[in-house]
Amino acid sequence: AASGAGADMRTEISTAAAFVTRLLRAAGGVGEEQLRCFRECLQEAMREHYKHHWFPLVPSKGSGYRCIRINHKMDPLIGKAAGMIGLSHERLFQLLPSELTLWVDPFEVSYRIGEDGSICVLYESPQPGGKAAKQLESRTSCKEEWRIGRSSPSKTYNMMTVSS
Repeated sequence: AASGAGADMRTEISTAAAFVTRLLRAAGGVGEEQLRCFRECLQEAMREHYKHHWFPLVPSKGSGYRCIRINHKMDPLIGKAAGMIGLSHERLFQLLPSELTLWVDPFEVSYRIGEDGSICVLYESPQPGGKAAKQLESRTSCKEEWRIGRSSPSKTYNMMTVSS
């Protein structure tokens, strides 16, 4: 990348690729070596795809183009990376959520599972130029929830004490 754009999007791309790889690992049945290869192939495919569609000064520009989407159709970038490790689209549909949207934008990577799911932020960094980072508290909770697994009760659960 002559403009140096490649280096700028490394964190965003590796965050997004790691997330899809984690989903595959969680589904089971895919070996670690395959997962590593899948992740590298996906990062490479994304880098190539986003090369001329990355605008740190206007982060939302080209967002639709960079959006990774599974919605009864397999996202071509995921499909391509999976093909490199011998996973068919049919197999991918069994392993990954049937509806997944992943937005990979400068300074922010977020995802939504299901059409009405809440949007969770995977990565966010303040934009250069001093625009204050968007209020995060309410949105990180859902990230944590994903990490912990939905079965555990929320932390505020046992905080209620009865004062005499």
